[in-house]
Amino acid sequence: MAILRGFLLGLGLALAGVVKGHDDGSQWVDLWASMPQEVEPHNLPPAPFTGEDSIYTNTTIRQTIHLTQPAPHIRLSLSNEFGGPGADLHISAVTIALPLNGTAGASSIQPKTLREVTFSGGSKSFTIPNGAIAISDPIRNVNVKAETNLAVTIYIQQGQQGKRISGHPGSRTSSWFINGDQTKSTDLSEAVRVDRWFILSAVEGWVEKKKTRGSLVIVGDSITDGRGSTTNGNDRWPDQLLRRLEKQRGSGISVINQAAGGNRILADGLGPNALGRIGRDVLAHNGVKYVIVFEGVNDLGTAAEGDLVKTGDRLIQAYEQIIARLHGHGIAVFGATITPMSGPGQAYGEPKREEQRVRVNRWIRTSGRFDAVIDFDKAVRDPKNETRLRPEYDTGDYLHLNPTGYKAMAEAVDLRLFEKFKDGVSSIV
Repeated sequence: MAILRGFLLGLGLALAGVVKGHDDGSQWVDLWASMPQEVEPHNLPPAPFTGEDSIYTNTTIRQTIHLTQPAPHIRLSLSNEFGGPGADLHISAVTIALPLNGTAGASSIQPKTLREVTFSGGSKSFTIPNGAIAISDPIRNVNVKAETNLAVTIYIQQGQQGKRISGHPGSRTSSWFINGDQTKSTDLSEAVRVDRWFILSAVEGWVEKKKTRGSLVIVGDSITDGRGSTTNGNDRWPDQLLRRLEKQRGSGISVINQAAGGNRILADGLGPNALGRIGRDVLAHNGVKYVIVFEGVNDLGTAAEGDLVKTGDRLIQAYEQIIARLHGHGIAVFGATITPMSGPGQAYGEPKREEQRVRVNRWIRTSGRFDAVIDFDKAVRDPKNETRLRPEYDTGDYLHLNPTGYKAMAEAVDLRLFEKFKDGVSSIV
């Protein structure tokens, strides 16, 4: 009810305009983000929303996302980063609202909370060139809280040419597709459900500096993206870490999940390689204070057998590069050990791959290069067989965890780190 009242307070106020004037001691900080990637053919929207030569023609998409810090004013980022050459994305209309009952993945909204979104000083439509993003005007006085689910509804009249679009297939959250401009419709129960995100890449909040400690960005792969978690349950390990932080009377820290299934550090996979995307997914975002690096399992799991030692060497070198770049911006970097990946029929668990996992983890734990170590391996491995996950945490593929396992990961993060490094780090650490 408090969230609803916050939305209602702003209904009579201007939606757009820049938060400007004298410095009021506030700053933009991410409240939510999702790693943009090119959507693979099998993850494109279903017909009729994907046609022979275009996508999204006369299409409304309603999506819900889970915010991670309170803010009075917010703005959206929409991405056409992976659109094909010349494939502009024509945004015709956008609205936000609270979903019915505040539920993630809901197709219906609370109509009294509906707000129109504008761009570039008041325009309801905007064209995003391929390779670009668009940032909305500030949406004032929405007064969202941490763990608010927000519905964002986008209408695209002209469609986007070609079959290359930006999105995030591993949303673990339901979205809804329907023809026509339904951005102001309360109920989209007749829409087509698609458990993926499209176009929307971030939500920022205008937050008083004295009330925020910035954001924690997690750079990861499918384990962080939440494979094995509950659809619409928001029980990935970053979600459960957020709940731990919020129990500290509101930590003032956003938890930003910049992960994608299949992601690697050293080579592109599903999405750009982690070493290459640090600039886009971390440094280009406002208010980042901390980063957890939890990647490497896919590098070791997919490397040619003869290249495994070299891959281990290169992973360590890549960690050093990531640390150096982030330290140059005063950002504290926490290294997470690679979790077990062995089991019957699991190719990632071949003995020589396991040797390199143990070797890389030893470096993470003992090198002293990271500002702190989060020992996920220790938290979730089977004490009877340390090459495997605990059976009660395993989804059955010996690699991904269930919500109980993700809770154990969240509990492995020492919350005292955020106080210890609240003022950042020296760039020469």
